[in-house]
Amino acid sequence: QVQLGESGGGLVQAGGSLRLSCAGSGRTFSNYGIGWFRQAPGKEREFVAAINWSGTSTYYANSVKGRFTISRDNAKNTVYLQMNSLKPEDTAVYYCATDTTMVEGLGTSEYEYNYWGQGTQVTVSS
Repeated sequence: QVQLGESGGGLVQAGGSLRLSCAGSGRTFSNYGIGWFRQAPGKEREFVAAINWSGTSTYYANSVKGRFTISRDNAKNTVYLQMNSLKPEDTAVYYCATDTTMVEGLGTSEYEYNYWGQGTQVTVSS
């Protein structure tokens, strides 16, 4: 079992920044890749970014590339999503996810992940 918990969401004006954290516990968190997803009201959950177990490989959705940065600190069992130049269309509930088969892979589909956090709300006002 792996438990995940997101934090750092909130309300920010367009152009602002937020840093989300995903804290892990349970089975060795640092052994697995992590994905960030988001879901806006009335829309399907979509991929945002992913990072492999060591932090040496990352992948981003085109919509956030150049604005968001995913990183991890395995000593703290935490993965971060730094979000800069936020836009109103970034408003969503953000989730982190992992799977015990996700080591080097950078999964972009929600169906590749079996463990999810509860989500944190990000609201960007115009």
